[in-house]
Amino acid sequence: MSKQEFVVLGRTDDGACCPGLLTAPLDEEQAVELAKVFKALGDPVRLRLLSMIASREGGEICVCDLTPAFDLSQPTISHHLKLLRQAGLIDCERRGTWVYYWLLPETTDKLAGILTRPGQPVAAKATS
Repeated sequence: MSKQEFVVLGRTDDGACCPGLLTAPLDEEQAVELAKVFKALGDPVRLRLLSMIASREGGEICVCDLTPAFDLSQPTISHHLKLLRQAGLIDCERRGTWVYYWLLPETTDKLAGILTRPGQPVAAKATS
């Protein structure tokens, strides 16, 4: 499979890190790129796929292990995976018959950084 080109979130043209949402307004280009990622994450199937990929021991998972978890056709699962790849959240590699997927943590880390209030750590799990 060919690698998809995507704009790395939270970076300026010179590679410097961009401020979070609460420190400065996003420019139009940043908002468009960020919206693509949120749109990709705005579907329950894609959120589950991302979670399955990210939590897999060893850091990668075969599509053959993803598809049975859903009551969806293989082409539909492939479409959802394509949207996650285009958003820069995952990447993949074909190995023989199968395709293996892994998380691109730099994108999720940048999302966390963009959404974190200045001077605040990323929130820990809530306890009841």
